[in-house]
Parts: sequence; C-alpha cells; structure tokens
Amino acid sequence: MVSSEYERRIAARFVVFDQDGSGYIDREDFSVAAKALLAEFGTPARSDKGQALYAGAEAFWQGMAGMADRDGDQRITREEFVNGAVKRLRDNPDRFGEIARPFLHAALDLAAAPDGTATVADTVRVLTNLGVPEDIARTAAATLDTDGDGRVGEAEIVPAFARYFTVPE
Repeated sequence: MVSSEYERRIAARFVVFDQDGSGYIDREDFSVAAKALLAEFGTPARSDKGQALYAGAEAFWQGMAGMADRDGDQRITREEFVNGAVKRLRDNPDRFGEIARPFLHAALDLAAAPDGTATVADTVRVLTNLGVPEDIARTAAATLDTDGDGRVGEAEIVPAFARYFTVPE
C-alpha cells in the first residue's frame, strides 16, 4: 500500500520538472532545462556539448513519457507523475537513474574538468538550474563528494538524483 505521505513527497518533486509552471510536464520543459544549463555554463547550443545536452534531454523526456504518460497526450499531469513514480519506480529507483543518465551525463560534462568530474560548486549550479532548491543542492553536492576532494562524478550524481526524485519511504 502506498502511503499518502509518500505520494505527497513525490508530488512535490513534480514542480522541478514542470519548468514553465503549466501544470504538466512535457518535452518543452526538458528543452527549457537544457537552455538554462547552457546559459549557466556559457555553452553554445550548437556545440558538441550543447547537442549532447539536448539529445540527453530528449532521451529523458522519452523515458519519462513512456513511464508516466498513461493517456498518450505527450503531457504528464501531476497525477500521472505520482502514479508513474509510485507504480514503476518506488521499488526500482535505479531505473529512473538510467532514464536520466544521458541528460545528467551531458549536464555534468558542461561543468566537468578534463577528468570527467565537476567541482562541488559547479554541481550545485547544475542542480539549482534543474530546479533543486539551493539549500538541498548544496547539501546534496557536498554529500556526493565522498572522498572530500571537492569533486563529484557521474557515478555519484545519477543514483543520488534517482533517490531524490523517487523518494523511497
């Protein structure tokens, strides 16, 4: 049985994806997130990194729509999001991480050093631009730096992102 508290917490995550405040999540919300990240890191949309980010955003949208858009109208309502998360992801948050991985990989690449890791500060920039509240983003980014070297990699951010959005009880 799914608790109403769990549903409430999942529903609160909906607003992070509803970038334009329309009341539903659609492909445009993922494009808005990509544009915001490109602007934050001063990366042209037509660059390799920009194209990778847009491709990752599209893959993320397709994965989300496949999981949650029950009526096939290319929009995910709050109810569809909650039901999709509860029914499909609650017991397998790693699946959400895999759907998000191409986008997160490209987003992290915008902020990354040549070794493929990003600073904690740049990780905060990525998370806040994706709609995670700054206090939570700072705490999360600092927590992801498990070895204390001031850097965060994809292996840490993908599972953490999945846990944040699937919110296991």
